[in-house]
Amino acid sequence: MKNTDTDTDMSTSAGRGTSTDMDTSAGRNTDTTARGPHTSPGYWLHHAALVWRQVCESGLGQTTYPQFNVLSAVSLLTGRDGSAPTQQQVADFARMDRMMASKVIRVLQDRALLVRAPDPHDARRQRLVLTEQGRSALRTCIDAARKADEEVFGSGPEVEVLREALRAIAERR
Repeated sequence: MKNTDTDTDMSTSAGRGTSTDMDTSAGRNTDTTARGPHTSPGYWLHHAALVWRQVCESGLGQTTYPQFNVLSAVSLLTGRDGSAPTQQQVADFARMDRMMASKVIRVLQDRALLVRAPDPHDARRQRLVLTEQGRSALRTCIDAARKADEEVFGSGPEVEVLREALRAIAERR
């Protein structure tokens, strides 16, 4: 019997897949009844995210994905009145720990993509503002992310369904 998902031979004496069914061309277990990480949606979500990130990073130029994440957070959190987000707000929004966010922000500051200034009301806080170079780098990154979306996910109504399902999962946290 053929598994139509993988076109591998799933024949056994009982006519069912067993844990010994192997895709000999790739050396992978093709048994759909086995329990393991490949049966988890989280496993495939993680691997799909890795594929998307690799495609996206190929178009980011000198900007890394964590830097793109921070630039995006600063842009999204900047108020319409120009009020700048704190470093902690950016770290929280980007879902980075404080140390990692601080390192990424330092690199972005060294590249003149953002400025870090003390909060006028609380000297313990740092406010972040994108420079013109930072806004330009962010536009390049957004273009790369859109191209990665198209390449990895395609287009059409099913992409909107996927986006909403992923958003619902991410917003549970």
